[in-house]
Amino acid sequence: MAVLSEREELGFEKSISSDCEPLYELVKKLRPYWGNIKFMRDPTRGGLAGVLNEIVQGKRFGIELWEKSIPFQEETIAICELLGIDPLYLANEGKIIFFVESESAERILGVLRTHPLGKKASIIGKVVSEPVGKVYLKTSIGTRRVLDMLVEDQLPRIC
Repeated sequence: MAVLSEREELGFEKSISSDCEPLYELVKKLRPYWGNIKFMRDPTRGGLAGVLNEIVQGKRFGIELWEKSIPFQEETIAICELLGIDPLYLANEGKIIFFVESESAERILGVLRTHPLGKKASIIGKVVSEPVGKVYLKTSIGTRRVLDMLVEDQLPRIC
């Protein structure tokens, strides 16, 4: 969004900045919990929804996301609404998605929140047995929205 705003002179430069961040130090803090972390990945390509769709493809489980728990910045939501872009599919280069054992989730969350890049870390969903191979969002108004894999990117790639 920051690059698009700058390149197209949209005027959002003051309210939104790049999310590129090195994640090594954040991930390193979780070393004692590596046995409880089943999977981790940055959502650079395809955003949150795209990455989760890649994960469930051909698997015997699905993923349920909780819209109210996803820590989007208000500015990002506003700009996405203005441009007709779904923030769930935006690249996030300074973020990371973890799949962890449910018994360890709160402890891992506590560790993440001790690092500046993990202050807004949240449990945003869970693995479910049905629907198999699908990602869906429990919306803030109580409905379920299927999050399919996009056929093409919403925004042009810059790298």
